[in-house]
Amino acid sequence: MNKVTNYFKESYKELMEKVTWPTWSELQQSTVIVLVATMLITVLVGVMDLFSNGILKFIYSLLS
Repeated sequence: MNKVTNYFKESYKELMEKVTWPTWSELQQSTVIVLVATMLITVLVGVMDLFSNGILKFIYSLLS
């Protein structure tokens, strides 16, 4: 049980003294970057889906 207690004490000490937490503005900037990247990737995947859908429809029309 002593090992578990030491683990939590050391973890708390590390989080409070050694970790550099971002400022509020840094956190907001990072959030905006993640949201923009997510939207761009979503659009890219959507375009790829439409493109592959068109190609497959064309191939299926040739085979039927």
